[in-house]
Amino acid sequence: MSMPVRGKGKRDHHFDNVDHALSLFNNMIEKYPKPSIVEFNKLLGAIVKMKHYAIVVSKYRQIELLGISHNVYSINILINCFCQLGRIDFGFSVLGKMLKLGVEPDVVVFSTLINGLCNQSKIFEAVCMFDEMTEKGYQPNLIVYCTMLKGLCRTGNTGRVVRFLRLMESRGYEPDIVAYSTVIDCLCKNGLLQEALNLLSEMKVKGIRPNIFTYTCLIHGMCNSGQQQEATRLLNEMVDNNISLNIVTYSTLVDALCKEGTISKAVETVDTMRKQGIEPDVVTYSTLVDAHCKEGMVSEAEDIVDAMIKRGIEPNVVTYNTLVNGHCLQNKMDKARKVFNLMIEKGSAPDIVTYNTMINGYCKAKRLDKAMELFHEISRKGPIPNILTYNTLLQSMYQLGRVSTSCELFRKMLASGQVPDLVTC
Repeated sequence: MSMPVRGKGKRDHHFDNVDHALSLFNNMIEKYPKPSIVEFNKLLGAIVKMKHYAIVVSKYRQIELLGISHNVYSINILINCFCQLGRIDFGFSVLGKMLKLGVEPDVVVFSTLINGLCNQSKIFEAVCMFDEMTEKGYQPNLIVYCTMLKGLCRTGNTGRVVRFLRLMESRGYEPDIVAYSTVIDCLCKNGLLQEALNLLSEMKVKGIRPNIFTYTCLIHGMCNSGQQQEATRLLNEMVDNNISLNIVTYSTLVDALCKEGTISKAVETVDTMRKQGIEPDVVTYSTLVDAHCKEGMVSEAEDIVDAMIKRGIEPNVVTYNTLVNGHCLQNKMDKARKVFNLMIEKGSAPDIVTYNTMINGYCKAKRLDKAMELFHEISRKGPIPNILTYNTLLQSMYQLGRVSTSCELFRKMLASGQVPDLVTC
């Protein structure tokens, strides 16, 4: 897509990629007299939108060497680039330079730095900057408040999050759908579902219409706490309000139904998804596969995998691990090995979960030789055996009376840096 950059009010410059933009930049620096910082900002601001942050930083340094002075907008672009690159420290250095030059920072500068701090989970520092900003007489805008809310939500301190929401209101900023949904999500993730529902009611009273994200947070929270009836009520409320369900909402519901053991309802929900034109993804299918395997319906689980492949959705390592586990639970190790080999054939490399599942299956079937073959395989080429790998093998060796072999393995475990736990002891 071609991006326009207005130049001196006469015409628009267009470029399709960063190389075209850099060519335009080189033309600009060759001009005499040099274009103003405003013109460079327009060009470099467009490159920022293309997410080439490091390039923008280097070009501003080039501009400085030409003797072109910064303005508030160019400094804000530069601070934003450093924050996006994860170098918030350089962002603060630019702020210091800005103050030395006598350029007064604006709300956007503070907002950018606060956002950078929150993205690096430096919430305490973000709160300090917010307080400093207000103390100096700057009025935070709605974007700053919402950024702070998101940051505070990461701490899981729900009391503080709600207090900050009320602080917004007391300062004349009416929380919008983004602010409310952010707090509702935080409350749900921390199990405060009634408080989340109260906030939902408050939104409605104020005339703020909940969106798909609001409902999905609530439904996910209800499903996780086993309140399936309340989740269904919210689902019906969404439908009544003409809010179309998305893949996340449906997958959340499918997961909850599977956990409750109502697999038939979960399958019906997947059928409803398709009728609504929403194709289940690998996560949805893997949830169904897992539920069937845990109920001993491994053949049906394999049918689901076949169906997903026919629909062009490739199973991932989680899907395969679930099938491997299903066969292991039924002590059908040869079938489990076939799935294991299929994973490798399809380019879905087995992870430590796969190996541990297979090793555990072989140990339960008293086929320690096969379990040790897999152990030697991962010892040679990875993934790295963990404490569960060693514990499974050690327990099997004790049960089979292979004391000397178990002592040798225990020494190997210690040498690898693994720390014994209560199961090992």
